[in-house]
Amino acid sequence: MSDSQFFLCRLIPPRPNFATTMSADEREIMQAHVGCWNGQLQLGNAIAFGPVADPRGDWGVGIVAAPDERTVQGLRDADPTILSRRGFRYEILPMPSLMTRS
Repeated sequence: MSDSQFFLCRLIPPRPNFATTMSADEREIMQAHVGCWNGQLQLGNAIAFGPVADPRGDWGVGIVAAPDERTVQGLRDADPTILSRRGFRYEILPMPSLMTRS
């Protein structure tokens, strides 16, 4: 990870109340999404990820280590939520630095 940059990935679902109104099909998509990102944790690409209970609307966060933004865009494009074409989208934001506890 020494030559990695860090990125905040914000997964925006198709509607603000998604977490409480998802259909059975959407729940399956989200289970595949979690499996995908668990794999990225195991590979060391994801530092952390999970849902955010924002009162303005649900979303998900991931902190990713990657050599460049193109790599992160590839992770986004392979995400089952994006592949589902159900209205999910990502914001990818570079993080100039990242502090973690040791």
